[in-house]
Amino acid sequence: MKSIVRLRVINLLGALIFVTYGLLIRAYPVALMNALIVGIDLYYLAQAWRQKDFFSLLKISPADEYLRRFLEFYQPEITRFLPEFRAPQDENILALFVLRNMVPAGLFLVRQEGETGQILLDFVIPGYRDFEIGRFLFRQNAWFFRKQGLQQMVSTPGSAEHSAYLRRMGFKSQADGRFTRRIEV
Repeated sequence: MKSIVRLRVINLLGALIFVTYGLLIRAYPVALMNALIVGIDLYYLAQAWRQKDFFSLLKISPADEYLRRFLEFYQPEITRFLPEFRAPQDENILALFVLRNMVPAGLFLVRQEGETGQILLDFVIPGYRDFEIGRFLFRQNAWFFRKQGLQQMVSTPGSAEHSAYLRRMGFKSQADGRFTRRIEV
């Protein structure tokens, strides 16, 4: 969503420049057309800023058919970020869909090893990659993971993009290449 807002703001600034340009050179059709674009951009920016997203977690079985199909469908995209990822076969997995306005926008798979959660997959579908789901998971729902007995999360990045995401979510890089984050309520 933030990337769409950013594009609208850039478009708005460009249109304002062309309104001014059109008026300066007395090209009124150019000024009028860009004034309409300014109006449209302002309308959609107001809509975006007023929109409130609702997030929730949906805990599912690791053997769930929808989970299997979701992983199958998004496998090429998942492989882009985590080339080594393979769907876990064991039942000792905490599997969560992150729903954004009731759309399954993210999938979070964790293997609990004592008080540590080994993140197997933290994936968000295209169109929802604005870090809001990560903030929802790691900041607003820290209590959920504590309730599961977890004190920290550990993740092994599969790409530079994934490493940047982990840093942005508050994970710290370790000497062994993994990233860790304490779960603080």
